[in-house]
Amino acid sequence: MKLLFTYFIPSGGIETLNRLRYHALRAVGIEAHALYLWDGAGRQNMIGIPHYITNSNEEIQAILAAQQFDAIIVTCDHLMLERLYGLGYRGTMIYEAQGLGTKEQALATFAFASGYIRTYARAAISPPTSHLMGLFQTYLGDLPRFYVQNMIDTNSFIHHHVPLLNPTGTPILGWIGRLEHNKNWPLYLSISGELVKQRPNVQLWMFEDATISEPGEREKFYAKLYELNLQNNITIRSNMPHSHMPHYLSAIGDSGGMLLSTSTTEGFGYAVAEAMSCRCPVLSTDSDGVRCFIMHNQTGKFFTSHTLEEAVHEAKDLMDNRPLRELIIGNAQDHVQTAFSPNRYVADLINIFIALRLMLHA
Repeated sequence: MKLLFTYFIPSGGIETLNRLRYHALRAVGIEAHALYLWDGAGRQNMIGIPHYITNSNEEIQAILAAQQFDAIIVTCDHLMLERLYGLGYRGTMIYEAQGLGTKEQALATFAFASGYIRTYARAAISPPTSHLMGLFQTYLGDLPRFYVQNMIDTNSFIHHHVPLLNPTGTPILGWIGRLEHNKNWPLYLSISGELVKQRPNVQLWMFEDATISEPGEREKFYAKLYELNLQNNITIRSNMPHSHMPHYLSAIGDSGGMLLSTSTTEGFGYAVAEAMSCRCPVLSTDSDGVRCFIMHNQTGKFFTSHTLEEAVHEAKDLMDNRPLRELIIGNAQDHVQTAFSPNRYVADLINIFIALRLMLHA
């Protein structure tokens, strides 16, 4: 069996997921390729994985003709369904929702996209995230719908002792994302600003993709950074190879700090899961998708009100309450490594193919 996964650009959680899918599916004899419309920083992670970077109808048509994919899973791009059909593809297409921005943005997208999805897709899949499941039920009620929990690379994302990354040993507040509204970077800076007032030696480590940001956000970011006088505390790393991240996440955890996740809405939240797998505790907004990882004061911490006061209180508790911190770190690592295995993901995906009578060449 041969599959194609399509997305806009190799970056963030989708690039991670597609890379993991390739290896997990290959292990059971299923060949997976990836098609991205535009180049992106995540391409550096895709060594040895069959992939295409093109937005040309002629080139896409040639790929389809040469590869003869049994099915195509189209991620978050309803217009691609129509495009592929127009280019002559008559195999099975499955629409996949992973992250569609805020709940309001996701609702607006589905109100428009559902017609394309129901016309061209045989089925729709998403993680078991409540707002995505609700949209599927409302707009795709007449289409087969499947909910598949994403996988984590728990073989690579393990704890490493790397004191050279943090020679001062001072606490680190980490953040991973893009400079866009939904990732809510101003909240990260605001929380950090309050903690730095009380603990001036706190370090801020931000990991972002400098090639992707919403218009005007970068200028607002630097204005906010200087307004809060955080320029001497912050280190910004752009387009870090994914294979390096376990070392940085481990260093954050070992520092006595944490990863802050400030998103308004997440479909899944790879950064949160990968941090937990590396024994880096997480303090997060209740962004829906991360509920599958975080149970408050058991595997992580929530600040449900999105308020600065609650966030600072919970951050200080996570830093200062050592017994609770160690409990959270241990529980989180165990939870991620047992509940999000590649074997479970592949089994779920194969069951979908069987339900759709697709296992013709496996």
